[in-house]
Amino acid sequence: QVQLAESGGGSVQPGGSLRLSCTASSSTFCMGWFRQAPGRQREGVAAIDSDGGSTYLDSVKGRFTVSKDNAKNTLSLQMNSLEPEDTAMYYCAAGVGLPFMGVKTCELNEGYDYWGQGTQVTVSS
Repeated sequence: QVQLAESGGGSVQPGGSLRLSCTASSSTFCMGWFRQAPGRQREGVAAIDSDGGSTYLDSVKGRFTVSKDNAKNTLSLQMNSLEPEDTAMYYCAAGVGLPFMGVKTCELNEGYDYWGQGTQVTVSS
């Protein structure tokens, strides 16, 4: 399996910024960031494909930016203007996407087979 490792989490005040990083043992077409807060269902935050196409959760659009270095098999998530609602465990994920369905972009809910251990992001005053 593809091994993933996240880093960069921490505690910041509302309005602050964090940059998460993920390293993968091998490349996949899709890589993405997911998050899960206590008592809540996991949700997709941002995804990017090998061609650079990206998709974002509505609540983070304009605040978060996902990027990928295909040569190094690394994934990043720049998070600006953080809000308390962003507090969650953030997971890096990778997969082939949904090519069998003719989907050329990476979704936020399906197409991921490999997951990292997670990194905690806490936003509070």
